[in-house]
Amino acid sequence: MRPPVVIIGLGQLGRVFAGGFLRAGHPVYPVNRGEDMGRLAGELPHPALVLVAVAEADFHTVLAALPSVWKDRVALIQNELLPRDWQAHAISQPTVAAVWFEKKPGTDAKPLLPTPVHGPQAPLVVAALTAIGLPAREVKSEAERDHELVRKNLYILTTNIAGLITGGTVGELWTQHRPLAEVVAQEVLDIQDALTGACHDRAALLRGLEEAIHADPQHACRGRSAPDRLRRALAHANDRGLTVPKLREIAAATFT
Repeated sequence: MRPPVVIIGLGQLGRVFAGGFLRAGHPVYPVNRGEDMGRLAGELPHPALVLVAVAEADFHTVLAALPSVWKDRVALIQNELLPRDWQAHAISQPTVAAVWFEKKPGTDAKPLLPTPVHGPQAPLVVAALTAIGLPAREVKSEAERDHELVRKNLYILTTNIAGLITGGTVGELWTQHRPLAEVVAQEVLDIQDALTGACHDRAALLRGLEEAIHADPQHACRGRSAPDRLRRALAHANDRGLTVPKLREIAAATFT
């Protein structure tokens, strides 16, 4: 029998990954809200992988409570993820995926782009997604990992925040309101640079943003989380003394 996989959180994404690991031949052990992770860690101290697939609001709480015996086999798939998030919990080498598929209740998972995966168990995650028809690829370097995380953050934050003004789809945002989208994108990248302590290749990231938009131009700009994403972005900007005037203008129009 292949080694088991633990999945913390069986929401939409968690269930997709569970199906992938099962199809790839790995037993899956779920951890639902309120369950004792320490007890399961005592029973399964050395699983192949521990995938954290909880909602954004629960992410840091779960990482803070993660049994130490699991910290060297963690996989993370959270939105707005950056190295600072796992480093804050003494996790040094997680497996990380920037998920580029969408799963809504009652529908199959819909891929936009191949999901890049980095880390010790990247081949396992790639195999699981491939087993259920979702394209994925392994990235080898930490620099490429960070580029892919920032690219995903750029897409989510730019479309959500600009969408607070425009509504509509990401394709409409890019074709009808591109100057707004590009200004928001540059301010989002100011924040991403500050959070990572690095100057990222903006031209490459903007090409990546455009590729993601063209992959699903009918995708809605504005989700339920958009106002919270704007609030978090402004909190990061305030902490680091960034001006981000367009984000502040959007906030004034959104929250008044």
